[in-house]
Amino acid sequence: MELLAEERATLDTFLPGLDGALAEVPMMDLEQHGSPGPELYRKHGGAKLLIPRQYAGKGATPVDAIHVQRAIASRSPSLAVAVAMHNFSIATLVEVFLSGSGLEGLLLEAIATQDRLVASGFSEGQTGRGILQPSMEARRNNGAVVINGQKKPCSLTWSMDLLTASVRLIDDSAKTEKLAVVLIPIKADGIERLRYWNNAVLAGAESDMVVLKDVKLEDRLVYPLADDGDVESAQISGFLWFEILLSATYLGVATALARMAIDSKKGTSSDRVRLGIEIEGAAAALEGIARSMMAKPRGKDELGRMLLVRYAVQSAIERATALAFEMLGGIAFVRSPEITYLFSAAHALGLHPPNRASMTEELSNFLGGTGYHLK
Repeated sequence: MELLAEERATLDTFLPGLDGALAEVPMMDLEQHGSPGPELYRKHGGAKLLIPRQYAGKGATPVDAIHVQRAIASRSPSLAVAVAMHNFSIATLVEVFLSGSGLEGLLLEAIATQDRLVASGFSEGQTGRGILQPSMEARRNNGAVVINGQKKPCSLTWSMDLLTASVRLIDDSAKTEKLAVVLIPIKADGIERLRYWNNAVLAGAESDMVVLKDVKLEDRLVYPLADDGDVESAQISGFLWFEILLSATYLGVATALARMAIDSKKGTSSDRVRLGIEIEGAAAALEGIARSMMAKPRGKDELGRMLLVRYAVQSAIERATALAFEMLGGIAFVRSPEITYLFSAAHALGLHPPNRASMTEELSNFLGGTGYHLK
C-alpha cells in the first residue's frame, strides 16, 4: 500500500481534479490569508459533498468524508479545516431538515446547484457550550426575525455564502423561547466581517470574526427544533460529524508528514513501520466510528466512543509526528518550511473542544456504565 493513495482516489471520485489543482499550488501559498483553496474547493463541486443525491448533492458517506478530509489536509491543512466546518454545517442542516416539510430540500438543492459555501456559527468554539447551545439571539416580533450576536473564530469568514447557526429564538408576542437553527445569507444587511486570526499556522482557513447587528431574516430560513428529542438528536449527530471531520483532517496533516519521512528513506525500516502503525491504526478506528454512524441510530453511547477514538487519534498524531520529524532530520528541517508547518498544524486537534482534561472524569464514568456529560 501507499499512504494517502486510497484517500486521494476517493477525492478524485467525488471532486475530480481538485487534488491535482491543489498539488499545483505550493503548500505555503495555500496556507496564507487569501488562499485560493476555498475557491478551488467550490469550483470542483466540494460544496455539495455531503448533500444527499436527491437534492443534487454528491451523497458522500461518513467513510467517504474521512477519506476526502485526509486527502485535502495532506495538500492544505488550512483548506481542510475550512471545509470541515462547511461539511459539519451541511451535515447538521441535513439532520435538522429530516423532519421538514419539503422547503428545506429546496434549500439544500440550492446550496448544491449554486455551489454555496456554508460557514458554521454554532458555538463549538466556546468552553462550556454544546454545539447547539446558542451564542446568538433571535427575536421574532410581528412576523420579522432579527438576529444579534457574533462568532469568532469563524472559518470561511471571507469565502462563505451562508452562515448557519443555533439561536435562542424569542417570540415577544407569544412570550416563548426555544432553540432554532438559522441559515443567514452573508449579503444580508447588518453583517460585518473582521480580522481575528493572528497566527500564521492555519491562516488560510479564514478563521476570523463575523458580527451580526439587527440582521433581519426571512421566516423560511428559521427552523425551530420542536422538542427535546429533536434537540438531542441534532446535538449528537452534529457533534459526531464535528469530531470525525476534524479528527480526519488533522490525521491527514500528520499523514502528509509521515509520507514525507517514509519517502525520504531516512530512519530504519522499523521506524517506517511504526509510522504506518500509528497512522493507519488511527485511520481504521475513525472508519469504524464512521461505519457505525451509517449503520444505526446515533446516540450518546456512540458519541462517547467517538470521543475515545478522537483522543486515540490525537495521541497517535503526537507520536507519529514526533517520529517523522526526527526521521527527516536537521537538514530537511532547515531546507523545508513545510516540515515544521505540518508538525505544528497537526497538533491543533488538541485545541478543539472538548479537550482531554475536561472529559477525563466523564469518560471514566462512561466506561464504568454510569453515563457522562459533555463539557
